[in-house]
Amino acid sequence: MKEPKSLQEAIVYFSNPDNCIDYLAIRRWPDGKVVCPTCGSDSVKYSEKRRTWQCGSHHAKREFSIKVGTVMEDSAIGLDKWLTAMWLVTNCKNGVSSYEIARDLKVTQKTAWFMLHRIRLAMQNETVGQIGDGGSGVEVDETFVGGRIKNMHKGKRARLAEIKGKTLTGDHMNKTIVMGMLDRDLREVRAKVIPNVRRDTLQSEILREVCRDSKVYTDEWIGYNAVKENFVHEVVNHVSEYVNGQVHTNGIENFWSLLKRTLKGTYVAVEPFHLQRYVDEQVFRFNNRATKDNPLTDGDRFSMAVRKIVGKRLTFAELTGKVGAAAEAF
Repeated sequence: MKEPKSLQEAIVYFSNPDNCIDYLAIRRWPDGKVVCPTCGSDSVKYSEKRRTWQCGSHHAKREFSIKVGTVMEDSAIGLDKWLTAMWLVTNCKNGVSSYEIARDLKVTQKTAWFMLHRIRLAMQNETVGQIGDGGSGVEVDETFVGGRIKNMHKGKRARLAEIKGKTLTGDHMNKTIVMGMLDRDLREVRAKVIPNVRRDTLQSEILREVCRDSKVYTDEWIGYNAVKENFVHEVVNHVSEYVNGQVHTNGIENFWSLLKRTLKGTYVAVEPFHLQRYVDEQVFRFNNRATKDNPLTDGDRFSMAVRKIVGKRLTFAELTGKVGAAAEAF
C-alpha cells in the first residue's frame, strides 16, 4: 500500500500497526540501521510477534518499541491514534482542539490535550543559523496575546492586580508578548514568547536571529531605535501609513492574524506558560505551507513532522507545572 496523501488514506493506512511501525522506522532511521536508544548499538533484533526490538548488548531496557525515545514514549495510546492526531494537527490550518480529537479518536479530553501538547513539542522549530542572509529583507514585529481586562472575572482581576502590584489600567497588562521575524526571501517565520518589549530585549533577539547585512523593517516603536546601529533599518509609521514602497511589516502581521485566528477560534483559552508550543505549531504550518515554488502536500507536511518526534519528551508533570520550567509560572 502506498504511503498516504490524504486524511482518508492515512486512517486506512495507519489502521495496520505494521504500516505504522514501518512508516516511523524509515523516518527515524533513514539509513536502515535500527539503533538502540539506550546504548546506541545497531546490533538489534526485531520480534514480529511483539513488534519490538531487542538490543544484543546486555543492559537495562534492552527491549524497546518504536515509541521509545520519542514524544510518544510511555504512552498506552495506539500508533494509529497518535498518527491520526498528528496528521490533523499538521494539516488543519486553524488547529484542532482537544475536544475534537477526543471525539474523533475515542479518548478522553485530558488524554487528547496531553497528546496535542507532545505533538506541538515535536513541531518545535530547531533553528539553525540566522535569517536574512545575503541582504534579504526581514520584517520584525511583536504582538500581544490574551483576553481583555474588562472581560476578566473580578476575582481573577484582583489577583492579577496584586501580582502586578498596581491597578490594571490597560489591556496590555494582562497579555503575553510574542515577537516574530519574517525573512521575505525564504518566507520563513521565527516567533518566540518574550518577557517585555524593552529595547535590550528586542535588540538581543534581533542580533541572535538576523544576519548583520540584512535590511530590517519595523514599526515606529521606540524599542527598535537601536537596531540601526547594527543593521540597515527602515521604519514604517503606522500613524500615517502602512506601506511605503518596500518598507512595511504586512508579512509578519499576516502571520499574527493566522496565529490569533487559531487561538481565538479553536483553542479559545491558552495559558501563558503553554503559549510557546501553540506558537511553534503555527510557525510549523506557516513555514511548511504549500506555495508555487514549493507545492507541498498534506503527506509531505506530515512526514516532516514525524521526522521531528525523536529525542523530545514531555511528561504530564512538566506539562501541568508540577516540575520543570512551567512550575515557575504558577
